[in-house]
Amino acid sequence: MNEKLCQSCGKPMGQTDELYGTEKNGTKSSDYCDDCYKNGEFTTNITKERMIEVSVPYLLKEKPGINETDARKEMEAFFPTLKRWKNT
Repeated sequence: MNEKLCQSCGKPMGQTDELYGTEKNGTKSSDYCDDCYKNGEFTTNITKERMIEVSVPYLLKEKPGINETDARKEMEAFFPTLKRWKNT
């Protein structure tokens, strides 16, 4: 399965466009979810480091048995692969 992920937070966005954010002209963003991106702008000025901190608990829930240290390492490797964080 090659599911589309938000290129800011990594959230799976599914096959429909209901979870996609919007550009300034109202069209759906092809890269970002509606939590991260609205009207052509990111909804927060969150840093990559803070995004990782926020995401660790979600990964702990998704992967029973993983510990917090390993979850953080996984997120630290994953986030730089996303468009928003590639050059940060």
